[in-house]
Amino acid sequence: MNLPPAKGRLLRGGRVAARILLVWLAVVGALRAVDALLPGFAMHHWWQPTVCALLLGLLNAVVWPLVLRIALPVAMFTFGVGSFLFLGAGALAIFSAMPGVEIHDFGSAVIVVLVLAAVGALISGVLAVDEDEIFFRRAARRARRGGGDRAADPPGILFLQVDGLGYDVVRRAVRDGDMPTLAAWLTGGSHALSLWHTDWSSQTGASVCGILHGSNHDILGFRWYEKDRDHVMACAHPRDAAEIERRHSNGKGLLADGGAARGNLFTGDAPHFSLTMSSIAGLVPKDQRRSKKDRIGAGYYAYFANPVNALRTFAASLVDVGRELSAASRQRRADVRPRTKRGGWYPLARPGTTVIARDVVVSAIIEDILNGRPAVYADFLGYDEVAHHSGIERFDALAVLRSIDQQIGRIARACQLSTRRYHVVVLSDHGQTQGWAFADRFGEPVESLVGRLCGGSGDDPGAHSARRSAEGWQVGAALAEATSGGGLIARRLRGRVERAGFADDRPRTESGKPGEVSRVAPGVVTVVSGHVAMVSFTEHEGRVPLETIEREYPELLPSLVDHDGIGFVLVRSEEFGPVVLGRDGLHRLATGVVIGEDPLLGYGEHAADLIRRVDRFPHCADLMINSSYDPSTGDASPFEPHVGSHGGLGGPQSRAFLVHPKEFEVPDEIVGAERVHRLFRDWLADVRAPAHASQAADQPAVGR
Repeated sequence: MNLPPAKGRLLRGGRVAARILLVWLAVVGALRAVDALLPGFAMHHWWQPTVCALLLGLLNAVVWPLVLRIALPVAMFTFGVGSFLFLGAGALAIFSAMPGVEIHDFGSAVIVVLVLAAVGALISGVLAVDEDEIFFRRAARRARRGGGDRAADPPGILFLQVDGLGYDVVRRAVRDGDMPTLAAWLTGGSHALSLWHTDWSSQTGASVCGILHGSNHDILGFRWYEKDRDHVMACAHPRDAAEIERRHSNGKGLLADGGAARGNLFTGDAPHFSLTMSSIAGLVPKDQRRSKKDRIGAGYYAYFANPVNALRTFAASLVDVGRELSAASRQRRADVRPRTKRGGWYPLARPGTTVIARDVVVSAIIEDILNGRPAVYADFLGYDEVAHHSGIERFDALAVLRSIDQQIGRIARACQLSTRRYHVVVLSDHGQTQGWAFADRFGEPVESLVGRLCGGSGDDPGAHSARRSAEGWQVGAALAEATSGGGLIARRLRGRVERAGFADDRPRTESGKPGEVSRVAPGVVTVVSGHVAMVSFTEHEGRVPLETIEREYPELLPSLVDHDGIGFVLVRSEEFGPVVLGRDGLHRLATGVVIGEDPLLGYGEHAADLIRRVDRFPHCADLMINSSYDPSTGDASPFEPHVGSHGGLGGPQSRAFLVHPKEFEVPDEIVGAERVHRLFRDWLADVRAPAHASQAADQPAVGR
């Protein structure tokens, strides 16, 4: 990979030995200090700190990784705090067994363990050594064993997805210094920045399924209603994600040839995966579950096996909670608008994506690099999550973006010591468009509006939820995978994960089984996905035509198209086929005839084609409603309570990006996730082609 040299030192001779020696000496000194300062802990002989330091080192290096195979779910659910409870119990046993050492209680043992972990982290910092060093040394040994020939295998490609980061935002972030790693690549000439246009459904489910499996057919949103099963499909639900992958996988996905998927909704047919919603053992039915070659908890185990990582994760999580509380307070004091509610459990849940999932994903990617996987696709979710609540370019969202850029640089650094050369591609699955939420701006959610116009009470409890669990699925996947055993506690924890992923105000059923979905009015279901709302009339089979809707709900369509928060409505007409309706005009998609002002003006040159494609989907709703968008201000009104949002057409949400090696060929225009899939397959074929050609040339001639 032709990248500028990474900052900092890689490996020096004797660095690991020096680190071990210094950590041991520092732990001896720390034990003496704790002996003097901590009531309830005493060592009366000079040799006791030395011996205890050795025993505690063995506990951390040998015993703790074995215990973690059982304790991993506790470590995950407690942001690493549970690790120190187990280590405290081990330290208590060591101190109690050591002659002459006095320790009065379990709490004192936990404090000692915390102090020693902090000392280890401090020594690592003083030596400018991070926890990747052990990985780097292993990689160097593998390279030596293989003769150090990095050209022996064809290059691999790392696809690193920054969820929700739009093309326009990444350009400004590179320019303003918020993504220095990407800026160095672009200014150094190794990489180029390209734009790609998303499908109408500009959200992770449609984009990632299209990119990884080459098809996102019939994926209408992050959630949508299927009338024939009376079921709301949700990409963030394990059973539904497994069903989506079953429908779209042909076994030859982007990662099928020995690749790895980390932190994704779908596997891309990778044989190695973690934090992947479609393949969570225990939550996905056996008939829909993929064979899992990685051990349970791959990535988490390697990360939390080191107590220093647990301490670092916990400390970083506390800092992130503080940042969230501070950012929310600053917005309220300054009366920043638009803004959304950021209280409740969100400050405590936010580190799950911005810190924990990010670090675990990076750990798994580095392991993939050292194992020489030919392709890796990973999703960094933190920016998308914070931008939903803060805004797409506000200071706390950009701070998360800087931390992701730092991790990308860390991964590039790891590539330099791999036995396989790697190309790094950074991309997004969609962007975000900022605006004041529909319910806050107009006083009622779109579900209530539709219900009222269809004769219901206009009061949909689910529509008033302060925060929809849209794409915070990565934490749920982590917790579910960490508890994928078959024991009693694991079963209880899996139940908690499943309940946590979906609030009671979003009724659902088990995938494939008919059930009751709440109606906003008799016979009317409304499902929201970002900037798109989908209305289905359940008393009619198949698509309900415009003429029937006009007859049964005469006020519905006129009121919708005349609403300031609604940009256009797609409906099927018996006479004219698919028609897009706006306030001042209509667009007949079958013939291209426009009467009045084209309702698709301002939604991009590809809008008509993208909508025409969705109209052909089997589960296309009877009404597909897209929020309004003002090109002059860049403002839109999402149907969910977010500041930055996506899921439909209008503004930056449809403009995703690719940062790719400059030698990779890119067409002038890329439209749709399926086109991105074909492009990535071409890149993988191109980087493998020289090696394949070389191997063919080395074969003896036959029949000559």
